[in-house]
Amino acid sequence: MRRAQRRFGVRATLLSVGGFLLYVLLSHSVPGLMNQRLLGHLTLGLALGLGQFVVMGVTAWCYVRHMRARVDPLARGLASRLKQHTARPSAPPASRGYRTW
Repeated sequence: MRRAQRRFGVRATLLSVGGFLLYVLLSHSVPGLMNQRLLGHLTLGLALGLGQFVVMGVTAWCYVRHMRARVDPLARGLASRLKQHTARPSAPPASRGYRTW
């Protein structure tokens, strides 16, 4: 379960942080390109900056989709195993009535 979550997390982080760093580097190194007008007052830099919201939204959507498809079934399987394990008769409780870990 950890491996499935971690693999996706690395890819999502690289996409999100990589896109943001690319935007920052372009803004710093080629300001003339970023100040190019596209439509009216909309510049390429502003459009790419607004595109960061799209990238974050797509990343969040992919995260939810991935968790529902890959991680949640594994978690449900582990929960059912745990429920079966705890349903078995166990040792008598400790002298004070507290269950041990």
